[in-house]
Amino acid sequence: MLTWKDIINFTVKENPTPEKRVEKSEAEWKEILSSEQYRITRLKGTERPHTGELCSTYEEGKYNCVCCNTPLFDSTIKFESSSGWPSFTQPITTNAIKYHKDVSFGMVRVEVLCNTCDAHLGHIFPDGPEPSGLRYCINSESMQLEKDNS
Repeated sequence: MLTWKDIINFTVKENPTPEKRVEKSEAEWKEILSSEQYRITRLKGTERPHTGELCSTYEEGKYNCVCCNTPLFDSTIKFESSSGWPSFTQPITTNAIKYHKDVSFGMVRVEVLCNTCDAHLGHIFPDGPEPSGLRYCINSESMQLEKDNS
């Protein structure tokens, strides 16, 4: 289980190695993504709180990157944070997510990205529920839910 100390170490040292890499030109990303998905994932945007389609969805399944379809989070670790964005306590695998120190907007935060294609997903905070204490605060537009059909 990842902890805040692990996250800080990733931002300072080296991120986990992804299973694979997906790289496309900006023109290719624009072709496959909606304008809002492109703004959020490729230009590091954010959606307004409480507006994302996946914010209040709790169906069973996997939340995959909208850009490259890499599994990022499982529905079993999603929780209601009242933050206005889908929130998770852990990634589906340690190497699914990449972490970067973000000093934009006059504050220090940790940005989370898809480790496969570098899509901006959101940010992580150390104020989540136990046992990890982590809250991955993720834009709905950066993910797609692959529903569990069982």
